[in-house]
Amino acid sequence: MFQVRADVATKRAPSSNEPSGMREVAGKVKTARRRLRSAPKPCEFIECMPTQASRLCTSRRPRRCCVVGLTSSAKATAKRPLAAEISANMRVLAFDSLKLPPFEKNFYAESEVTAARSEEDVSAFRAEHEITVQGHGRDRVPKPILTLEECNFPPECRPLFERKNITQPSPIQAQAWPIVMSGSDLVGIAQTGSGKTLAYVLPAAIHMSHQQRPRGEGPISVVLAPTRELVQQISQVAYEWCEGAFGLTGTPVYGGVSKGPQIERLRRGVHMCVATPGRLLDILETGAVNLLRCTFLVLDEADRMLDMGFEPQIRKIIEQIRPDRQTVMWSATWPAEVRSLAQEFLIPDHMQVTVGSTELCANHNIKQVVHVCDEFEKENKLLGILQDIMEEGEQRTLIFVARKSSVVHLLQKLQSKGFRAVATHGDLSQSKRDIALDRFRSGATPIMVATDVAARGLDVSDVKYVINYDYPDTSEGYVHRIGRTGRSDREGTSITLFTPDNAAQAKQLIAVLQEAGQDVPEELQQLVNLHVSQQAIVRRMKKGKHQQGSWKRPRHYRYENEVAETRGWG
Repeated sequence: MFQVRADVATKRAPSSNEPSGMREVAGKVKTARRRLRSAPKPCEFIECMPTQASRLCTSRRPRRCCVVGLTSSAKATAKRPLAAEISANMRVLAFDSLKLPPFEKNFYAESEVTAARSEEDVSAFRAEHEITVQGHGRDRVPKPILTLEECNFPPECRPLFERKNITQPSPIQAQAWPIVMSGSDLVGIAQTGSGKTLAYVLPAAIHMSHQQRPRGEGPISVVLAPTRELVQQISQVAYEWCEGAFGLTGTPVYGGVSKGPQIERLRRGVHMCVATPGRLLDILETGAVNLLRCTFLVLDEADRMLDMGFEPQIRKIIEQIRPDRQTVMWSATWPAEVRSLAQEFLIPDHMQVTVGSTELCANHNIKQVVHVCDEFEKENKLLGILQDIMEEGEQRTLIFVARKSSVVHLLQKLQSKGFRAVATHGDLSQSKRDIALDRFRSGATPIMVATDVAARGLDVSDVKYVINYDYPDTSEGYVHRIGRTGRSDREGTSITLFTPDNAAQAKQLIAVLQEAGQDVPEELQQLVNLHVSQQAIVRRMKKGKHQQGSWKRPRHYRYENEVAETRGWG
């Protein structure tokens, strides 16, 4: 194919009086001009992977992507393709024409003790723990399991229960275990730290142990989670229970590390894959692995995944899984987006179990303390709070800040004052984040400074204090942050430094405090009143009723007129 540079194509074409050789060149120049006008613009995607470049890049050489004038705020968006551009090279599977082997879902055998439990006792248990059952399948919801002896788990699980000091199921486990083990689709809505991970890991292990796993047909169970930290934690729980008690294998799949070893582990064959949607979709696009064998799908923290914009990736992944699968969805809230996803991908007669409220609420095991102060006072206040905490003993303390630069500054400040602390944020490599988390989890370093990258899914046992050095943008973020303490029925304390700059969130914070029965500082209510007054002033100014300082001189106004009028005042 003939190609010509853009600077050559812009030169003047020769006239008809010029030699024939020049006219031939002129024809080629005109052809090049037409090609340049019709050619696509250069690629505007950042850091396209080689397998992605052919479908994302619109330049003539898609494997040599370039960056064209993107701002820093647009770079993160450019990394994630649009819904219409995702997985263009993935074929749509026609499951109606595929001969897939049948599989079994129902492995639940109700014990005599559970069967003999009266409806009055069942209703009393659900009322005590604020458990509500909804959905089209609510009439056939199994009775809850109140003791471990009622579970039909294999004997190998008992040492793990004893080692974990688990004496009875948590409320969500008591109701979810019989539902999931009976093969039904489930939507579970529960607070963080309620034991929902084990509520689906054990039924998934029983499901996988009863299936045949031919090599090269992908995992039997797929768990999707929003962040790599949560993927790692779920994988740790799954490893302890699935491999320890059932002899099952699994692998985590997430970004930030090379995907070559992840593909190799999936090729060798695993029972369970715990993954972030983006990385799993990347691996599926290579064609090295498929999900034809998957019969058990879990969407953990579905609300968070939708907030992070993973809905297109989730849809593409589910399109690769057989439609007669069993699907379990977990969420901390029940917004319209999650409801729509559940209605589309779960069977119509699925069951919904809610522990507590579907609205945003904090864990009642957490004591919430709010200090209202100015921005310049926050650093000294934090040092004083940490000094008081460490006098009780080195209690695990998690400090949340808004910006990555603040993490670095605050870490240096704490270390200069003699506090042993580590930090984690999105710009750190995965290995450094793992090291920091391991030191914090083991207790070698009692303080961790983090951005919201660690807010959801960070499961560290016995975090005693959570400090909001910077208040998050939303009350949802606040609830998820403080949910790192008070887990597994333990008590915890959250301390929040609230400034006048956060006045817009004061009303919502008061609602969260009141719902949990916490004390509301008078200064916080004053900030609400201040914000209401400011909003009223803004509205009046927009309507033109508050015009101080808005008068403009006419175009031909003479300054001498103003001086003359001023003299007359004296």
